[in-house]
Amino acid sequence: MIYLDNAATTPVLPEVAQDMFDVLTTTFGNPSSIHSYGRAAGKVVRDARKTIATILDVPVRNLIFTSGGSEANNQAIIGYALANRDKGNHILTTAIEHHSVLHAVEYLRDRHGFEVTFVKPHADGSFTADLIADALRDDTILVSTMYANNETGQILPIAEISQLLTTHQAVYHVDAVQVMGKIAVEPVALGIDFLSASAHKFHGPKGVGFLYHSDLKFDNLIHGGDQEEGRRAGTENIHSIVGMARALAISAENLETNFDKVTALKTQLLSELQTLDFYTNHFGEAVMPHVLNLGFPGVNQDLLLMKLDLQGVAISTGSACTAGAIEPSHVLAAVYGDDDIKLKESVRVSLSDMTTSDEIHGFIKILTDILQG
Repeated sequence: MIYLDNAATTPVLPEVAQDMFDVLTTTFGNPSSIHSYGRAAGKVVRDARKTIATILDVPVRNLIFTSGGSEANNQAIIGYALANRDKGNHILTTAIEHHSVLHAVEYLRDRHGFEVTFVKPHADGSFTADLIADALRDDTILVSTMYANNETGQILPIAEISQLLTTHQAVYHVDAVQVMGKIAVEPVALGIDFLSASAHKFHGPKGVGFLYHSDLKFDNLIHGGDQEEGRRAGTENIHSIVGMARALAISAENLETNFDKVTALKTQLLSELQTLDFYTNHFGEAVMPHVLNLGFPGVNQDLLLMKLDLQGVAISTGSACTAGAIEPSHVLAAVYGDDDIKLKESVRVSLSDMTTSDEIHGFIKILTDILQG
């Protein structure tokens, strides 16, 4: 089996799984309880929060544990917009965002009457801060962009967008799901007001993530208790939080080594592809090496994925959240248009530091046999 769909989810590290098992079997108290079992559980949560806060260089009180990146995105976008409508009625995002952002702003537009602008990339697929600057209005209260695209790996100009917002009332939300644990991210230094992350993208468990916030006024999405500094009700998912913190700590300790490894794997993959007829959907100068979007002229993507799957190879056509649904990539459509043939022949190959050179070689051999068979 060859797994090359790490942008959808990554394997859990053995050390992470062991920490989670230990917590499940020894620390079962409710962190809100005042007895010794509850206090022990509370300490575990506090320690995990401190670990993550230290890595991000943010105050511990500014982290909210969530069920993942989608909840974190919804909490930031919907929570802030509804609580600050007196400041304006306009939200600004991009046309290449994850659906958890796109659907959140569409909900605000359709159900609450907000005006939303979806900014498209330049004709060549690049995305510059001036695109955001040109779309800003006096009544814009929120700008939301991803740090790196989940389908192409394109890195957006986060620092430049943040800088242009220093003289504007709009706050800045960044979906950092595809970069967390892969590059250093410090929200305060970058001028980010909200930042979302999900553990299962950096070898942690599914169903847990976090939202960084900069002491802003925003409505809660989940009500019923005083957990998370009163920001999110519900008993904490302790073992998953511990697993997330451990996974992020391991990733943070190996950022440069892992990044260089993935870069080398990408170079190998592109080199071994040279005997085949293919193109890359590569947009902008800065990209994450973890994600490659490849097109094979005249080859139907769904059929190719099925044939690869039968040979034990897992890749994707794009966002995992639309896996199984026959719909074209909205990311590629934002660049090429809705009717371009590239939307039907492009696939995503995504790597992690756990991917091996032998897996890349094996994938290319199987792919070559399929395309030339």
